[in-house]
This record gives sequence, structure tokens and C-alpha cells, in this order.
Amino acid sequence: MQAGTRVAIVEDDPAVRTVVADHLRAAGCEVQQFADGADAWQAIRERMPDLLILDRMLPGLDGDELAVRIRAISSVPIIMLTALDGLEHRIEGLEHGADDYLGKPFSLRELQLRVNAQLRRSSAVAPLGFTAGRFRVDPEHRRVWSGEREIALTTREYELFLYLVRNPDRVVSREEILREVWQWGFGDASTVTVHVRRLREKIEPDPRIPSFLHTEWGAGYRFTLQEVPA
Repeated sequence: MQAGTRVAIVEDDPAVRTVVADHLRAAGCEVQQFADGADAWQAIRERMPDLLILDRMLPGLDGDELAVRIRAISSVPIIMLTALDGLEHRIEGLEHGADDYLGKPFSLRELQLRVNAQLRRSSAVAPLGFTAGRFRVDPEHRRVWSGEREIALTTREYELFLYLVRNPDRVVSREEILREVWQWGFGDASTVTVHVRRLREKIEPDPRIPSFLHTEWGAGYRFTLQEVPA
């Protein structure tokens, strides 16, 4: 983590907010703190942080809606921090635009590792652009086009797309994707399922009948550059 990294914390529990803020400041971050989603939205849209730590349960504008609004204008990494740690809650958080999800209670060490991982991905030096089938990729600016249409992808969706497009016509398991894209040695594979569904909604002419990103039942996914329905 580079000194001066700007992190916004949106958390209505003052004890949690203060502990996380103090920990990140000790690591060299510039930290903004917000107790509700409405105040956070006003400030963040004027000056986007490098990373957002977002509680899902907030007064007024809740974390889900705030994530949706931010995701519409930025691919800034979002880590959801919440007591709602059931499978369906994790899936809902990811569907609203979160890149990672950490349930309460949590260790500051784990939070720090996840923050570092998100920042590494968002600041990595990008290789030259390339074309793959109908898709054109600009890694330097993390932009993707399908034909003449630009596709707005979140940080994690972009990384997933990049991994798949660089491994065409090969079946990749959800565990491999977690390991290579998320860099997790273990984790909930439903995270991958959610992101695959979101990616299909953006790259496929008809997400219900995928032309590019196919499910290989019991094995994983296969990305093809040939626009042929499964």
C-alpha cells in the first residue's frame, strides 16, 4: 500500500468506524469517515477515493443503493463490511457492485490483506491493448469494447473478463477462478457465479443464451471468441 492512499469508510457504528480508520491511518492511508450513505454519496461523487469500505446496513441511503450509485460512475474497489454474512446476503452485496465482502466480526489483519489485494489489482501496470474476436481491450485504462460499444465493467468484472479472454476455449473451474482472479486459496465459489452472471449481462447479446461465456455443468466455464450460441 502506498502512503497517501485515499480510503473512504462508510459505517454507522462509531466503534467499528474508528478502529478501522485508526488502523488504516497507521498503515499510511488518508481516511475519510462517514456515518450514513447520503453524506458519503455527496462527498465521494465530488472526489472519488482509491478504495471504499462500505457497511451494508446504513441509515437513510443504505449500502446497497450507495454501491449501485458509485458503480454507475466509477470502478473504484468496494469492500462491503457487514453483519449480514449469510450466503444470500453475500450474493446480494456482490450483485450491487461490491468487489469483496467481509462479515462482522472480522480481524483487522484480514481486512488489511483484502484492502491490499484490491489496491494491487486497481493499480497494476497494464500491458498493451489487444483484440480478441469482437472484443477490444485497453488494459492501460481498463476499458473493454464489443464492436463499437464500450462495456462498463467493475474492477472485478474486468479482471474476470481478462482472465477468461486470455484462456479461450478452455474449461476453467470456479476454484481456479477464485485462485487466479481473486487470489484466494479458498472461498465461497458462489462469488464467482454472481460475477459470471453480471459479466454475461454486459457482454452477451442475450444473457439467457450465452454466445461467449458458456457454463460447462459440473466443471466450470468456457469462454469462446466464436459468436455461436451454446
